[in-house]
Amino acid sequence: MFKSVKSEWELAMFNSIWVSVWEEKGYELEYTNQVVERFLAVSDDGEYVGTSEIKPYLLGHNEIESVAPFRHHPKIIDDPARVAEIDKIAILQHFRGQQPISDLLSSAVYCAEKYNFRYFISLLEPVFYRALRITFHIPMEKVGGKQFYKGDDVIPVLFDMEHIYRNKKQYDWLTYQNSSDNRAMPAL
Repeated sequence: MFKSVKSEWELAMFNSIWVSVWEEKGYELEYTNQVVERFLAVSDDGEYVGTSEIKPYLLGHNEIESVAPFRHHPKIIDDPARVAEIDKIAILQHFRGQQPISDLLSSAVYCAEKYNFRYFISLLEPVFYRALRITFHIPMEKVGGKQFYKGDDVIPVLFDMEHIYRNKKQYDWLTYQNSSDNRAMPAL
């Protein structure tokens, strides 16, 4: 399951999870002020186990531009208002597996559909990139080569989110079918 971060306590849990994972991996911490939405992956036992953050994309002004020339990509140039950045995809070590990843990916698709985003951009660790491509069949393209950034090698990618939410039946890992029917937890 997934849920949108709505309270200060949930934000504290969100920060606790991604900071713990970043420190475990040796990444530099990077806090964000402007967000579209933040999500928590929730285990069947109700524990918060993972995070993802959707940030607005401002053509040429996101730090991610220092790694890859997203602003020059034709799909982004075409309609930059329908592009967002996905960041802070993190799962606590003892919960890593397909279900939390499915939940976080589902939250991203849900958010893209809710806000009518076409594409998400991101920097992915190479093993995670491979898992998304092979296991989850995420439609994405590389926007540059692998390079070192803030503690690890990353691959800059463009996710075709619109393709996923317009073709949900092709993605058996999705945990919701439309934006009014998701496996998100109700607000407490």
